[in-house]
Amino acid sequence: MPIYPPILKRGDTIGIVTLGSPLSYVTINNGISVLRSMGFHVVLGNYVYAVDGYLAGTDEQRATDLMNMFMDHKVNMILPTRGGVGVAGILPYLDYDIIAANPKILSGYSDVSVLMNTLYQFSDLVTFSSLLLFDFRNSTPTYSFNQFFEAVSTLSAPRIIRNPPNMPLISKVLGSVTGPIVGGNLSSIIDTLGTSYEIDTAGKILLLEETHEPINKVYRMINHLKLAGKFNDCIGIVMGECTDCQVVYGKSYNDLIDEAIVPIGKPLMTNIASAHGKYKAAIPIGAMVHLNTYNHTLTVLEPTVSSS
Repeated sequence: MPIYPPILKRGDTIGIVTLGSPLSYVTINNGISVLRSMGFHVVLGNYVYAVDGYLAGTDEQRATDLMNMFMDHKVNMILPTRGGVGVAGILPYLDYDIIAANPKILSGYSDVSVLMNTLYQFSDLVTFSSLLLFDFRNSTPTYSFNQFFEAVSTLSAPRIIRNPPNMPLISKVLGSVTGPIVGGNLSSIIDTLGTSYEIDTAGKILLLEETHEPINKVYRMINHLKLAGKFNDCIGIVMGECTDCQVVYGKSYNDLIDEAIVPIGKPLMTNIASAHGKYKAAIPIGAMVHLNTYNHTLTVLEPTVSSS
């Protein structure tokens, strides 16, 4: 059974960690200021500002920061500063039993997708494909903040995940299926294949999105997932945006979906506001959802946080 973390309330404490690539001191502090202006307390991991080339400290150091946040009873939510690369490096150093016994909200996307799916598979913890600390800034659309707080600070259910106006959800293969939703950033998910942390899509709805990749590379990754059996195992597919992905050989992202994913024949909805896009829907990884491509809806069936 999925474990839903306790609800986030004004005045709660948010623990900030850097789990992959480093982020600038100024950007981190700006995000912290916005959180405090919203009425939250903030505590920092020891390696939040660390810089070790393309990583923020060693794998063990970043893992220790995360575990300390799960074990700190004053911390109500854990918010990574960014993704980048390297989040998979911390996975062998986490204690998944301790995490299951101390469930907390964890939000993020990009390379944090690896962590979110692993926490669901090893700790049964529902996490949120939603905002990073980087997104707590004035330029983030109100839609994204509303989605985030509706997911982590309310007990409303069922909750239909709606796109912003003038951004229609598109059904490509008709069907109606119910199951846990997993996935996230495509290139990060690919990195789990053949490891102890390989994503499990059996009986699940698979969410995918990408950014800044040429379409021929996106094709290679989609085909890798296909050859690994992940599309055979899943019961439905939700495709997010491919933000700033380059057309190659005259082929676009939509062409790729039509040619490589539609023929799989699973219920398929596309164009959901996702992760690397301007607008970010809050999608609970591991939660039970209903995908209905007859009426173009993705519905979260239960509250994604608990009352205590």
